Amino acid sequence: MITRITIALMLALAPMTAFANQCPSIMAAIDAAMPNASLSEADMAKVKELRAQGEQLHQAGDHAGSEAALGEAKKMLGI
Repeated sequence: MITRITIALMLALAPMTAFANQCPSIMAAIDAAMPNASLSEADMAKVKELRAQGEQLHQAGDHAGSEAALGEAKKMLGI
C-alpha cells in the first residue's frame, strides 16, 4: 500500500519537475539570441525586461508566469 502511494506521488510530481526545468533552457536561448538580434533600443530593453521578469518568476516558483514572460521575449526576438 505504501509503495503504491509513493509511486503515485512520484508520478504526479514528475511533470511539475519537468515543466520547471524548461525555464532555464528558454532563458539560455534568449541570452544566445540577444547579441545577434536586430531590434530597436526600445524593443531590446523590453526583451531584457521580460527576460529578467521571467527569471524572477522562475525563482519564485511561478513557472507558468515565467514561461509567459519568456515566451513574449522569444516572440520579440523571432525565436
